[in-house]
Amino acid sequence: MPQDGNVVINVNLEIPGRTLETVVRTAKTLTGPNAIGRYRIDTADLVSHLISRLLLDGGFADYVAEPRNYEGMLPPGET
Repeated sequence: MPQDGNVVINVNLEIPGRTLETVVRTAKTLTGPNAIGRYRIDTADLVSHLISRLLLDGGFADYVAEPRNYEGMLPPGET
């Protein structure tokens, strides 16, 4: 649930497979299996929360305020 004026957006992200493996392995280690030996972890939701925390706490607002960070990502303007 967004807080403090934040909004939720859905995006497609490219991350290395090894990073996702690390998320799964770490989550399994931290939560452990349930009573029948299964792990009940919503990996997509966990990745979403981890990335949101990184963006909120990691200076994303300052990053997007810098025009040079947009180079090569926008279509050329019309003249």
